[in-house]
Amino acid sequence: MYHHSASTSHSAGGSAAGVLEPVTVDSRDAIHYQRCTWCGTAMYHRLLCPVCQGSELRTERSEGSGTVRHSTVVHRNTPAARNVSLIEMAEGFVVRGRVMGPPVGIHSGDRVRLSTAKDPVRGEPVFQLLDEPYRAWT
Repeated sequence: MYHHSASTSHSAGGSAAGVLEPVTVDSRDAIHYQRCTWCGTAMYHRLLCPVCQGSELRTERSEGSGTVRHSTVVHRNTPAARNVSLIEMAEGFVVRGRVMGPPVGIHSGDRVRLSTAKDPVRGEPVFQLLDEPYRAWT
């Protein structure tokens, strides 16, 4: 939130204003999310809380582990098939990203861990499987 005075604008909130803080060098490979100070809901890149519509959001760092909720194989705009997955993080928010491995070997319920916070090509988080990918074949 900004308050205008004369020809300058001053920030009025810091991390509680819902704005993501600049990423430091040591936390480059981490996902930052917001948590509502009123109801405690965790969310990813929002301006308002989807539950209570509150604007007082604080930025927190995710531990990086989660569960695949949905995964699909995409064949367009790429020379090879790739997956796009919805990952429910341990903190309670959902993020869209890519899981490394064969696209047909990624299923709902698989446990994943953050590998890179930003894919250099698409800019989305990249995860790796924690469980063995061919566990159903044994």
